[in-house]
Amino acid sequence: MQLTNKKYNKNQNMKITKKQNIIVSNPETRDFLADAYYPETEKKLPLVIFVHGYKGYKDWGAWDLMAEKFAEAGFFFFKFNFSHNGTTVESPHHFADLEAFGNNNYSKELSDLGVVIDYFVTNEKVDDQKIILIGHSRGGGISIIKTYEDERINGLITLASVDTLDRFPKNEAFENWKKEGVYYVVNGRTKQEMPHYYQFYEDFKKNEHRFDVERAIEMAKAHVLIIHGTNDESVDAKNAEHLHILNPNSELYLVENANHTFGAKEPWEEGYLPKDLNEVTEKCIEFIKEKIVNE
Repeated sequence: MQLTNKKYNKNQNMKITKKQNIIVSNPETRDFLADAYYPETEKKLPLVIFVHGYKGYKDWGAWDLMAEKFAEAGFFFFKFNFSHNGTTVESPHHFADLEAFGNNNYSKELSDLGVVIDYFVTNEKVDDQKIILIGHSRGGGISIIKTYEDERINGLITLASVDTLDRFPKNEAFENWKKEGVYYVVNGRTKQEMPHYYQFYEDFKKNEHRFDVERAIEMAKAHVLIIHGTNDESVDAKNAEHLHILNPNSELYLVENANHTFGAKEPWEEGYLPKDLNEVTEKCIEFIKEKIVNE
């Protein structure tokens, strides 16, 4: 069920509209849910699309608070669940469909992201000349590829992004995957055994040139900001440095001692952003305003 809330921000003297669980349909994959946050104004707003990562979803941790901060800064902020991230329209906060999770692949994620962009570029509240992607972790790699492919995208921000999508089992583990057709990863938080079917790798090999993150970041024409924590336990900060080398026109911003989620966790029960994620959000807002809004 779609929920709409309006929040009055006393400091900014504006109303923030929050529409949750919007159903977006992708005929190539399946329906998925999304949220929109934006200030009530007559102006057309820059569109910021947040792309979650592996084992992520739109309602994870402190993403809601981050969305509100972007809306208060004058942006139309949109976050969504990939259609095959394991959540469902009926259960957006849980990995209720592990079969879908196992059948996810990069082609489906890029298709979903394309549908999201198309869904909003014609929205009366959105300035279609100011479109920004923010991708976290694996979502950073997906965002890099989409930015190269879609010239409508003016800005790209990566948060703790990978520098390659070739992140599959190696050696004996790979041979077992190929033989068995599935391998499992235990979700540390939920303790679920999450399947990955071999089709994931087959899709990658079939589209290997398209999924070349290094090539895409080199060729990307958008303004690029690369953010990473120096204490990232999941994706080494060397990934960020590598992306910056490949695109020397980008800006590299390292957050000292920050972890992979910039201090956030699931569930996040505080009413404010963690220190590192707040710093990251403010840096993103500053970058977008300087490079895209006020250029």
